[in-house]
Amino acid sequence: MSRIAVYPGSFDPLTRGHLDIIQRAARIFDHVIVGVSNNSAKKHVFSVSERIEMVEEAIRGLPNVDVDTFAGLLVDYVKRKKARVLIRGLRVVSDMDYEFQLASFNRRLNKEVETVFLMPDDQHTYLASSMVREIARLGAGTEPFVTPFVARRLKLKFGAKK
Repeated sequence: MSRIAVYPGSFDPLTRGHLDIIQRAARIFDHVIVGVSNNSAKKHVFSVSERIEMVEEAIRGLPNVDVDTFAGLLVDYVKRKKARVLIRGLRVVSDMDYEFQLASFNRRLNKEVETVFLMPDDQHTYLASSMVREIARLGAGTEPFVTPFVARRLKLKFGAKK
């Protein structure tokens, strides 16, 4: 039986921290699905197709990783994909309360799904998509925080102010 894991998120945009978690998960699991959420109630900077494109570009060298989109209950999506593991990234202690709540709810919804928490490399501990969007909006370079492809997409989206 193949060990399939789903790493869900909005990835708006994909950061080097997200990519670090994807790479770590790819070393542990046979197949990793990066699930880009399609939640119309949330206001995203990038469309679902743009976010998928950014993830696809970043995972090109990872043969056991692919990207998909999902809407609705995450545990239902995991079941449809015949996965049994959810990957969640933990950056700082403040993430733990929220992530543990999610893991608990997901377990109550489907006892077959386990949540595995992975920590990114120390250099990505405080990295968040919201911060990347803000510095891009203010015209600062995002290259230390995202891949070159994502940095170009951010410049196109927000315009170069420098």
